[in-house]
Amino acid sequence: MAPIPLQRDTVQRPGTTRAGDAPGPRPASRTSLPGIPLAPSAARRFVRAALAEWTGIGVPAAVGFSDRLADDAVTVTNELVTNAVVHAGTTVDLVLRLEEEGGDEPSAALVLEVTDHHPARPVSGDERGAGPGPAGAYAGELPDPAEYGRGLQLVATLADSWGITYRTGLKTVWARLPVDDWSAPPAPPDEEALRRGLRAAEILAPAARRTERDDAVWDSRGAPAFLAEASDLLAGQLDEDLVAAIAGQLLVPRLADWCAIWLETEGGGPAAEPRLARVWHSDETGTEPLRAALEREPLRLPAGVGSGPVSVPVPWPAHLAEEDREGREDREGREGTSAPLPHPGGRDGAALAFRITAGGRALGTVLVGREGVAQVPEAVASLIEDFVRRLGLAVGAARAYTRQATISRILQRGLLPSKVAEIPGVTSALVYEPSDDGVVGGDFYDIFPCPGDRWCFVLGDVQGSGPEAAVVTGLARPWLRLLSREGFGVGEVLDRLNRLLLDDAMEAAEAAALMVAAAGGQQLHDGTQSRFLSLLYGEVVPLPDGGVRCTVASAGHPLPLVLRPDGSVRPAAEPQVLLGVVEDVAYESQIFDLTPGDTLLCVTDGVTERRSGPLMFDDGDGLARVLAGCAGLPAEATAERIRRAVHEFAEQPPDDDVALLVLHAD
Repeated sequence: MAPIPLQRDTVQRPGTTRAGDAPGPRPASRTSLPGIPLAPSAARRFVRAALAEWTGIGVPAAVGFSDRLADDAVTVTNELVTNAVVHAGTTVDLVLRLEEEGGDEPSAALVLEVTDHHPARPVSGDERGAGPGPAGAYAGELPDPAEYGRGLQLVATLADSWGITYRTGLKTVWARLPVDDWSAPPAPPDEEALRRGLRAAEILAPAARRTERDDAVWDSRGAPAFLAEASDLLAGQLDEDLVAAIAGQLLVPRLADWCAIWLETEGGGPAAEPRLARVWHSDETGTEPLRAALEREPLRLPAGVGSGPVSVPVPWPAHLAEEDREGREDREGREGTSAPLPHPGGRDGAALAFRITAGGRALGTVLVGREGVAQVPEAVASLIEDFVRRLGLAVGAARAYTRQATISRILQRGLLPSKVAEIPGVTSALVYEPSDDGVVGGDFYDIFPCPGDRWCFVLGDVQGSGPEAAVVTGLARPWLRLLSREGFGVGEVLDRLNRLLLDDAMEAAEAAALMVAAAGGQQLHDGTQSRFLSLLYGEVVPLPDGGVRCTVASAGHPLPLVLRPDGSVRPAAEPQVLLGVVEDVAYESQIFDLTPGDTLLCVTDGVTERRSGPLMFDDGDGLARVLAGCAGLPAEATAERIRRAVHEFAEQPPDDDVALLVLHAD
């Protein structure tokens, strides 16, 4: 398989340099990688290429780049990207940047940020210190390498500091690597550097030790702390498979030597077989043999087991003991020794099964096993039972979210056009980014032909989001098409749409919204609030000598902007009241020509009102300034440049839908 092609984006950010130097740009390189096994190797190549590029362009701090720094950066990147791919499975965004501090003793640091797009729980406490441990570790505790892997321990050893930042739909793990003294050639490593190097070598060593389990820790303080941590970790996950994965890591090796989690197929009926969602073993090499054994001998709870997560002793899986004997005999034959050796199947032991339930419904089963014991201690069994109750709530919540997200995606496909019409003599480009991938956005768009050699375009924004906004969108877009094709002018179309939004059809929209919300398991809206709609609606007619004639009207919407080839920008409409607010409104339209080379930009308030602290993107005509820099660009390039400017305006991702439409006269 060929390596992933990298698209590296290097930007210059304002920053400071060494004392005595003039202020200069601070470089940052970023890329996005698919969540596949090839991503870590692509990330390693990206980091080395970025460091080489900075050195080549003469970045002052790059003088302190040493082979050790490059190796540490590559190692940390590999660990963080691997974690993101394995545990999130989404697209991974990688940012590499330099932070420089002036003063009497200037310093520099290389900062790595790896972001995945899986919803995650908020973090309590300080996010900018040494950083919390990975899932399954108590606060301030780094788990033993033999239990949870060495990835984040290695990051903590090589980095000056690291941490995790949670945002809506995003999780960023960052690490800060100090750059060698760049006021002079790199000096020999000091005692601290040597200690860090030895610690990194120790972590990377293949030898692993097994931690002895102490059941005495589950006293009046240990058990509540464990359950509180488990609740926090499980409640923040919105994917049932990720919930099962975290549950396995919490149970093993703290409470059991291995565990398996089956999940019932939702809506599959009584005849549907549960699927083996997760298998976890304290010895990583034992996971796959354990999975194979359990798949050959599926778990069947005894008849009469209650509906709650009550512990049920079950026979030790026969295939585990069989594989253990065969494995020992095979090793003895190869190695010429009769000494017993550990095997992933483990010795005979005790196994307990727990039913996963939520709201009186069976959602799956948890099987835990302890090797070499006759029975699981009663206190541990009770603790696992409490844990499984929390697991049931998390699985139920994840399934409710999945149902709502599925409904939203189906609505989204039905509410937005699958393909927009092509306007003769005009190139169009669209950007549409809902703020929440799992919920239907309030923004919508359309481009469609009409009788009389006319083409109409729409960019709208319904107040709010979710099913209620989706219902309004589902009514407004067909009404617009119908009114436009009946031959009404631009202003008349808005007049009639305004009346339609205020009459009895609006009550039907609210009722339908409540039904959709109830089907998705969401809390019902009271249905009494009016739904407002901001809309930019226009009509385009090609001109015989080239270009097009535009007629537009804006109802409570950000005004469209016209860009001329000389870089001048002007508004193309007048502000008017929102739709669905006032009954007796006569909407007016404006007419202008787009000559070849002109560009018309239409956006929603997710662009103009994008915030960075107290500032908004369009403060001081910010949108017009960005558009002026797009003179001479085609429609696609203009749309992409504005989209990037909106995203780079603030550190956090947009909290509102982002939609923009660009029409460029050829």
